[in-house]
Amino acid sequence: MNNKNYLEIDGSLGEGGGAILRLSAAYSVLFKKPIVIKNIRANRPNPGLRLQHLLGLKILSDLTNSTLSSCNIGTRELSLTPNIKNEVKSNISLNINTAASIGLLLQPVQIACLGHNKPEKIEIKIRGGGTYGKWAPGLNYLKAVTYKIFEASGLKIKIDILKHGFYPKGGAQVNCHIHPPKKPLNPINLIELGNIERIHGDIIITNQLRRNRDNIGIRIRKTIQQRLKRDLNVETDIKFTWVDSISPGVGVSLWAQSDTGGVISSGTILGDKKTSSEKLGNITAQKIISYIQNEIPVDNYLSDQLIPLMGYIEEKSCIKVSEITNHTRTNLELTKRFTKKDYKIVKFSNFYKIHF
Repeated sequence: MNNKNYLEIDGSLGEGGGAILRLSAAYSVLFKKPIVIKNIRANRPNPGLRLQHLLGLKILSDLTNSTLSSCNIGTRELSLTPNIKNEVKSNISLNINTAASIGLLLQPVQIACLGHNKPEKIEIKIRGGGTYGKWAPGLNYLKAVTYKIFEASGLKIKIDILKHGFYPKGGAQVNCHIHPPKKPLNPINLIELGNIERIHGDIIITNQLRRNRDNIGIRIRKTIQQRLKRDLNVETDIKFTWVDSISPGVGVSLWAQSDTGGVISSGTILGDKKTSSEKLGNITAQKIISYIQNEIPVDNYLSDQLIPLMGYIEEKSCIKVSEITNHTRTNLELTKRFTKKDYKIVKFSNFYKIHF
């Protein structure tokens, strides 16, 4: 195939990070467009592919029988040629020796599978990696928020967490089941937050952090409940769970389903040695309080996840967000390049609307 048939992607576009790789590779397979990505992560302190990006590309190419050029950690240019026969394996297994984010590894696969209605179910078994990680969605967040919106549109994804994994060793055990849509996806229109009756939450704590007189889970939950009661006067259902994991860690997420079909969330908040349980609880609570008080139905991370679907969906979609992040702008521009569909951002006093 001649180079002129390849869509060239500049890896330094926008925020110039791994999101460009994930979305470009996913869209390449989805739309059967061969790509060349140059200047990979050019804006980062350590440019080129990291292990996490390499794993994501390899699982995508293996699952879809696509051709990935030879690449390694540090590679700054690569090509991907999708399989035009629309063949997808029904199952695949991946072993990860680091704490690479499982949520980020699954991103390109779930987008690429939109264009395949066979097999009816794709099973991905992952051993190793992280269910929680910095600058990445925790799997509990994906289950409670992102995948709920996906399912309402027509893409069903089920995650079974057999064992959690945290930085630096990972060690998670996860099974993922993707059910590709059999009919066109429903449009995504989340422009009104609506009414919220209850806020749910998950606090995941590893057993290494158990102490006789210092119950982290109780302290985090109590702080969150006090803030939500004071600022929103809303009922809560927040659970904390002790789990086995190779590395110690704490992951917290809050979410609330509204009567308009939205699921607003705090996103994934991680604990660390310098952050007290009370401070962690306050940070998490403040995130969701800010969205709710400003009547925002889509959190900043969810907007990045929804844009690839909005660009693919035939009917018009629209979401209301509190800000346009660098990730959001990058995803919008890449989506436009692949789909030829234009988008529109409308700015209001304290929010934005993104139209496709």
